[in-house]
Amino acid sequence: MTAVTPPTPPATDLRLIVGFDGSPPSVRALDAAVNLLQGRTGRIHVVYVAHMPSMDALSPGAVAEMEVDFDDIEQELRGMVGERLRGREQRWDFERRQGLIAEELLGAAKDLAAAHPEATVVIGVGSSTHVAHRVVGSVAVGLARHSPVPVVVVP
Repeated sequence: MTAVTPPTPPATDLRLIVGFDGSPPSVRALDAAVNLLQGRTGRIHVVYVAHMPSMDALSPGAVAEMEVDFDDIEQELRGMVGERLRGREQRWDFERRQGLIAEELLGAAKDLAAAHPEATVVIGVGSSTHVAHRVVGSVAVGLARHSPVPVVVVP
């Protein structure tokens, strides 16, 4: 009788960045990250990017109001992630960044790679079939074109 041993997971530390906005594609990307991390060392870094339109067109009061809204959205999304991962995965954190979504996710990847040079950093994003994304492009396309780290696009 031959003993069968399961494959050994990669020795590298896996750092998974998930762009999360609460949409169904971002929830699928979060679920995929949980699956990718199973049996491996690493962590899921959930990133919400608050995108503010041009500051030039906004009054100081409008900017302050948007900041409060972003704070509320951040807390709501953090709660959604916690509920989704409860009992499934405890190795995660949540970060809010502000700017253009693809640029901020790339920035998060570069920051993680610098902080954990021994790790493999992967960006996970959900894809959308929304017509606007087909016409003007999507975060996933921008990441795939410019990312210095692997990108996993979850259908």
